[in-house]
Amino acid sequence: MSKGKRYTQEFKEAAVKQITERGYSVAEVAERLDICTKTLYHWRSQLSDKPKSVQSSDEKLKIAKLEAQLKRVTEERDILKKTERYFASNPE
Repeated sequence: MSKGKRYTQEFKEAAVKQITERGYSVAEVAERLDICTKTLYHWRSQLSDKPKSVQSSDEKLKIAKLEAQLKRVTEERDILKKTERYFASNPE
């Protein structure tokens, strides 16, 4: 009893790229390549998990920096608004 067809890593990556980068549907790619849609979904989840884990730490760091910068700028804006209101109410 055989376990089914074996595909190379390059074949899997090319199939997933048709979905993720070129915008084809899973059904279209599966039909064109004569593979099961379930297999293609599995490959997509396998291949997409690896880059996300590498990018997620970089993205988390960038998001944390941007949030800190946003907080600082928001505080500065609030201070300027309070100062503007003070001088507008006291025209001396």
